[in-house]
Amino acid sequence: MSQQTTTEPPTSALDLAEEFLDRTTPLSRIRNTLHRYPAISPAIVLVLAVIVFGLLNDRFLNPANLSLITQQVAVVGTLAIAQTLIILTAGIDLSVGAVMVLSSMVIAQSTVQLGLPAVLGLFLGLVVGLGAGALNGFLVTRLKLPPFIVTLGTLNIFVALTLLYSGGATIRGAEMPDLLTWTGTTFSLGGVNITVGVLMMLLLYVAIAFILQKTAWGRHVYAVGDDPESARLAGIRVNRVLMSVYLAAGAILAVGAWIQIGRTNAASPNAGVDLNLDSITAVVIGGTSLFGGRGTVWGTLLGALIVGVFRNGLSLAGLDVLWQTFAVGVLIVVAVSVDQWIRKVRK
Repeated sequence: MSQQTTTEPPTSALDLAEEFLDRTTPLSRIRNTLHRYPAISPAIVLVLAVIVFGLLNDRFLNPANLSLITQQVAVVGTLAIAQTLIILTAGIDLSVGAVMVLSSMVIAQSTVQLGLPAVLGLFLGLVVGLGAGALNGFLVTRLKLPPFIVTLGTLNIFVALTLLYSGGATIRGAEMPDLLTWTGTTFSLGGVNITVGVLMMLLLYVAIAFILQKTAWGRHVYAVGDDPESARLAGIRVNRVLMSVYLAAGAILAVGAWIQIGRTNAASPNAGVDLNLDSITAVVIGGTSLFGGRGTVWGTLLGALIVGVFRNGLSLAGLDVLWQTFAVGVLIVVAVSVDQWIRKVRK
């Protein structure tokens, strides 16, 4: 008996043709461009937001108001750097605000009540930040717990520790050594008053951007976030990279604590209520994928500026703080939706 053979349709050829046609449509070209350059979309949103709020209120583009926006962004922008590193590894940190506040209270309390030198107080704040990062990193890498659950738990732990340690009392800047409030010192740049804290934040962005783009560690961070199993097969020590990311984030949060003290001229255990939400918003709006492996800190800076511009512009428009929070929530949903759309790009 002769054996009958059936010819399979050339599905691979059809897939290639479909992929080619998909990439040639205008919408797909836009998606591919945004996939390659994730900072483009937040840059467009920022420009449009500045134009719209500038037209709605003459005071928005006033140098004094622009100075206020930059000072408000300094703290959120610094925390967003730490958040970016963690999200690049496909994690998330809900405790960044709590770690920053705990570190700021340790810095202030150690110098005011214990009488330690300001430099030693800052060092203790750094130790707190590193310790918090090490705890989060240990739970994620050794116990294999999801970052969301880990940091949700440590968020409550750090908030409780802050209140227990400080007794719920705020320490004013006048009681602290000048070095601790130095980050709030202003200088004029093109008619806009810029604080030392803003300059420190920008220097952090330059340093982290260089490290992520030009070093092996930076490439490993992206690789772990994109596909941890492939990274492991390529010889990357995934757990070591993750632990180093959480430690780096903790150190950055300690710097954020110093900037926060200078920004508010005080150390309060109740500070930073919206900082967790705002830091995540800045990262996501800035084009960093919540699924890891894609994004830049420069996009995060644009995202932080967008959050600051929206909050300030809506405030000048007379909207209640609740509506400002509502707008930030809408931004998150839109940004994640766009990210999902961009991730559909065919590789």
